Amino acid sequence: MPRNDIAVVGAGLVGALVATLLTQRGFRVTVYEKRSDPRQAGFQGGRSINLALAERGLHALRATGLADRVLEQAVMMRGRMVHDPAGHSGLQRYGVDDSEVIWSVSRGGLNTLMLDAAEAAGATVHFDQGLAGADLDAGTLSLRDAHGVERTVEAPIVIGADGAGSALRAAMHLHSPLGERVEELGHGYKELEIPPRSDPAAPFAIERNALHIWPRGHYMCIALPNREGSFTVTLFLPNDGEHPSFRTIAGAGAAEAFFRADFPDALALMPEFAADWSAHPVGTLGTLYLDRWHVGGRALLIGDAAHAIVPFHGQGMNCGFEDAAELADLFAAQTDDAAAVFAEFERRRKPNADAIAQMALENYVEMRDSVADPHYLRKRELGALLAERSPTHYLPRYRMVTFTHLPYAYALERGRAQDMLVEQLLRGHEAVDSVDMDAAVRTLEATLPPLPGQAFERG
Repeated sequence: MPRNDIAVVGAGLVGALVATLLTQRGFRVTVYEKRSDPRQAGFQGGRSINLALAERGLHALRATGLADRVLEQAVMMRGRMVHDPAGHSGLQRYGVDDSEVIWSVSRGGLNTLMLDAAEAAGATVHFDQGLAGADLDAGTLSLRDAHGVERTVEAPIVIGADGAGSALRAAMHLHSPLGERVEELGHGYKELEIPPRSDPAAPFAIERNALHIWPRGHYMCIALPNREGSFTVTLFLPNDGEHPSFRTIAGAGAAEAFFRADFPDALALMPEFAADWSAHPVGTLGTLYLDRWHVGGRALLIGDAAHAIVPFHGQGMNCGFEDAAELADLFAAQTDDAAAVFAEFERRRKPNADAIAQMALENYVEMRDSVADPHYLRKRELGALLAERSPTHYLPRYRMVTFTHLPYAYALERGRAQDMLVEQLLRGHEAVDSVDMDAAVRTLEATLPPLPGQAFERG
């Protein structure tokens, strides 16, 4: 295999993107995917069917020319529509206006577009080829097809984009331990559906352009819109412990009674609730940490294979896309030294992956609890005023993560500093309108340095 040949394990979202970007930069890329071609066999789920696409992911897609086509299939979400127990709802915007929104996209539709793009760029994709093992010293992969037949292929440089259950990660660990640990969240999830209404002129049963949240303290429901008018509903709940937990809800009847008590307005929109509950298993949630992402210049893990996170910041896919774009740029700058590229990639990306993992965990608490908390709402209000009055010095952490290209690690650190300042400014105030905003801005600008230029870049 020539030096500029690269093998990719996994033809999901990140695998298809990195294959496209590397092929565009002159590499010969071969992708091996254990599943059948979803364009022929249909998309095989097992994971959330829609995802939140934000600026980081869009930035990577723009390099492939796919961004506009993806947005044509997506539904804009302006913010969180928070539903309280009494049935009232209110929108909490993500950004200042419609230039700062996120997008609900179909995993299957997006994967189809990206596979087409990878092949159009010149990548070769082999389906029904599961990774059975890897000899990293010899530079070969053992592949097993759907009939159990194995073959060996040359792959002196291999990138693992095969998800949280990565087979390449397991093979790398056998060669040289990676320091793997998984921290289980202790909460699981169950997917349900709000179907479209029968009126084709108004198919959405609730506000179309929002991510809906029913926060209930230690648990919550969310709903993301789909283009045809349905919503994918996800219940997040402790696995064990006192009611409510997945352990205490035995069967669809008990689940329906739970929803009638805690989410009655959502339940009223789900006529197939019992069937959905019975058909969908409880999914697990956890965070993957590795001490090392690569073995010399032979093998590298990216995306969920290296740093799977919980879904509560909507950044798993976006982080993986950012991985792919940065790796392709590093390879383009240093085509003949994979070991140096892999080491630099890990050095740059690992602190950011650790940071978004932490922020995703924190965002679960915010979504299920804080969005309905008066003190949180006061902090949010004061933060918005500071951002308006002093945009060079204050940007809410969510906007840093979602609408800029600032490193995740910077957003985590700056967000903590801003949060401490806002807490200080609110001390002794029961309402934001009693805060002296001129003095607050002076304190902000004297305490924190200006934001980096990347905070103001778009596209």
